[in-house]
Amino acid sequence: MAILERIHLAIIREVERQGSLTAAAAQLNLTQSALSHAIAKLEDQIGVKIWRREGRSLQPTQPGEFLLAAANRLLPQFAHAEERLRQFAKGERGTLRIGMECHPCYQWLLKIVAPYLDNWPKVKVDVRQKFQFGGIGALFGYEIDMLVTPDPLHKPGLRFTPVFDYEQVLVVGPEHPLRDADFVLPHQLAEETLITYPVPADRLDIYTQFLTPAGISPRQHKPIETTDIMLLMVAHGRGVAALPRWLVEENAAKFNVSPVRLGRDGVAKQIFLGLREADADIDYIRAFIELASTRRAEATPQPI
Repeated sequence: MAILERIHLAIIREVERQGSLTAAAAQLNLTQSALSHAIAKLEDQIGVKIWRREGRSLQPTQPGEFLLAAANRLLPQFAHAEERLRQFAKGERGTLRIGMECHPCYQWLLKIVAPYLDNWPKVKVDVRQKFQFGGIGALFGYEIDMLVTPDPLHKPGLRFTPVFDYEQVLVVGPEHPLRDADFVLPHQLAEETLITYPVPADRLDIYTQFLTPAGISPRQHKPIETTDIMLLMVAHGRGVAALPRWLVEENAAKFNVSPVRLGRDGVAKQIFLGLREADADIDYIRAFIELASTRRAEATPQPI
């Protein structure tokens, strides 16, 4: 007879989310006594306490932390399996949940999603930009079905396909002295205000592939969430930015900015689509990757 049941995991996760037994019971459509009884019985069977009380709040013990981690990992997989079975039963294609791990990738994704929706009208597409465990964890945890990322982390059970090539460039305004330069060197950015998306420096290409290897840091690093505001700031001389060349060129009519190559050889990047290997033969997932790969072949690559 199984000791640990799905309802135990659901209770543990919901108590952590809601902060109390009463709120968790209401969320799970249980009485508080039924919830308490289920956990008390589990604690008796496994011989350890799951929570300890600190004032009015419940804090997980070490075994409780372990079960909470298991709940966060396993419950999304249960939900995913049930939803897939429901779709099979109703003859539906399913839902393609796409996770975004880079800000400019969103603009690229729009070019793929539009024709995909036309070709696969029975497939629902859900785009997510925040995950509980990060992009790779979201794939393993079945929070998403596909990850769009410029920095794949190859793990057993995952597959990454490159679907778009681009060049990362420096973006400068109309009065900037580097506007007409063939390329920029790291030391030339030492006195600049560098505008980037709000991402840690150790995940920004301009740092990892350009500034940090040369031992250079900009005078100021300013994170900005949206591309339009970033380009507006650059156009008005409030700093320089690091963006894909194609994104700069697409916005050239709206903002008076110019791309400048990072170093003599440039910084070459790719966008990858990652998925679980077990899902590689699902027709609507495979079709999305094929469409993105076809668009990659049709695109004219930028010289590096």
